[in-house]
Amino acid sequence: MNKLLKKTLKIVLPIFLGGFILYWVYRDFDFARAEEILLHGTNWGWMLLSLLFGVMSHVFRGWRWKQTLKPLDAYPKTSDCVDAIFVSYATNLILPRVGEVSRCGVLAKYDHVSFAKSLGTVVTERLVDALCILLITGLTFLMQMPVFLRFFEETGTKIPSLMHLLVSPWFYVSLFSVIGVLVLLYYLLRMLSFFEKVKGVVLNIWEGVMSLRNVKNVPLFILYTLLIWACYFYHFYITFYCFQFTEHLSFLAGLVMFVGGTFAVIVPTPNGAGPWHFAVITMMMLYGVDATDAGVFALIVHGIQTLLVIVLGIYGWLHLSLVNRSK
Repeated sequence: MNKLLKKTLKIVLPIFLGGFILYWVYRDFDFARAEEILLHGTNWGWMLLSLLFGVMSHVFRGWRWKQTLKPLDAYPKTSDCVDAIFVSYATNLILPRVGEVSRCGVLAKYDHVSFAKSLGTVVTERLVDALCILLITGLTFLMQMPVFLRFFEETGTKIPSLMHLLVSPWFYVSLFSVIGVLVLLYYLLRMLSFFEKVKGVVLNIWEGVMSLRNVKNVPLFILYTLLIWACYFYHFYITFYCFQFTEHLSFLAGLVMFVGGTFAVIVPTPNGAGPWHFAVITMMMLYGVDATDAGVFALIVHGIQTLLVIVLGIYGWLHLSLVNRSK
């Protein structure tokens, strides 16, 4: 019963957290306005171009992953690597952060790649990605420092009055987001403590982590990394051109919101639902976009991009099954 309860909580709590934040953000929202914009005010040509960048970010990540597996004498099919990425992102919609484990399980099942070693390469990937977002954040912060400072003030970070802070809904949104991150860290530590009890697993993971040292074509690895993050950014930025009320926003404005949204999705909710909306809407308002329009943008863009993740996940699962049906 305890195991069933824990599994249930792992699914329910992220959904509850995301739902709670979405409620606060959209509690007085005009959803009829969102429907009108979706049906009659969206440029679907730009939206499709944005989705293409979303697909390619996953493809490049699959190609890069295959490259990091080669030093471990693991040679999975390229299509399996890409499909595993598709499936992992879809899995994260149900169980945030579990997708990283699920893609290692896919290669273990279909290509006989050591689960522990491939998990180590995923850890390495995440370290590289963390370095990239820190560099992007640092450069963006230097170029748009006043906007970030205003964002902190608007969200209650620098409000001197404690009473004012306690009655601010944004304070509770931020508080629940922090709690969500702490819960995620707790489960990660529990996972590591479990691995330490299994003989040889930690060493295999470490071997996977260190595989980056033996990557033969380092320039190609760097190119894939740059392409992944470029696709992530344009997947978001191009959606500005889908709506009349955001098409005037600059490249730097896109960077600011991209950075804010990237940190928001760290909170363990399905595809960052809730925290991502909160961050993007607040920052978009700092650039003069009406609050309702900002809410419409976040609702439509996040919904369509989440739908893309679902479609790619279904495709990846079906393609894996068909290509590897003999296994």
